Amino acid sequence: MSFRIAVVQPLANPIGEDEKNIDDAVEFIARAKAEGADFVCFPETYPGPWRMPARFDPRPRMTEAAAKHGVNVVYGTIDPISHNEGTAYNLICMAYGDGRAPVSYRRTHPNGPWIYTGGEWWEFQYVAGNEFPVFDSAQGKVGLAMCSEVYMPEVTRALALRGAEIIFMPAGTDKRALWASWRNLIWARAIENLSVVVTTQNLFSHDERGLAMVATPEEILFESTAAGMFVVDVNLDRAREMRGTRDSVTSSSSYGAKQGVLGPQWQRPELREAMYPRPKDTAAE
Repeated sequence: MSFRIAVVQPLANPIGEDEKNIDDAVEFIARAKAEGADFVCFPETYPGPWRMPARFDPRPRMTEAAAKHGVNVVYGTIDPISHNEGTAYNLICMAYGDGRAPVSYRRTHPNGPWIYTGGEWWEFQYVAGNEFPVFDSAQGKVGLAMCSEVYMPEVTRALALRGAEIIFMPAGTDKRALWASWRNLIWARAIENLSVVVTTQNLFSHDERGLAMVATPEEILFESTAAGMFVVDVNLDRAREMRGTRDSVTSSSSYGAKQGVLGPQWQRPELREAMYPRPKDTAAE
């Protein structure tokens, strides 16, 4: 079954004016619906806010727009914990087009709070989450992650082992010297998890280089460095076939990625303790 994903790589409003991103996002959602999209994917922390104390909450309007237009909307925001301490979770949310209650993922990696403080864009004391939820949709099971978690293969593997077939990994800003390795890892996460992986990022000028992509296990369906909204047709049939079949010595003549890597032909859960050994207890003094 084919469906459409509208990948939005926006020219985001500057810090201090980021609440304007909400109106822009609502317009993108309407445009995506007009082009037959089933999902809209926005970047990390878009529409915002980017800093604590949080001046606004985009979730009510994102939920309203998703239901109005019948489109699943993946977007980013922060979830305040303590305004006095400046602590917050970093969220990737999904508002359902069918009116169901919205869902979210709290970024789990790396350890906080250094990653979102002292830089040019974000300013809050990041608190890491501890769960890897997956969510049902009419198109397939969805996993949410974000940004440089692409460098932690355990994150998307945890989602895939829980059944995620479409993994949205929106990112933040211009990747600079990391661009090439980041691009490769997006595709790698699709290959090793036999899933469709979607990413995009914020741009603050046309001089910046974006990284919007839709990758399947066997190919990159779409990529662009430019600002805009891009509608991509996606089909999960091939990835599902590869999840449900076994690799053989002749598979390379027909498949561009290894089959069955999430199943018993490849997985050895009895070795996971050996892969991630716990520190030995210190002897009592």
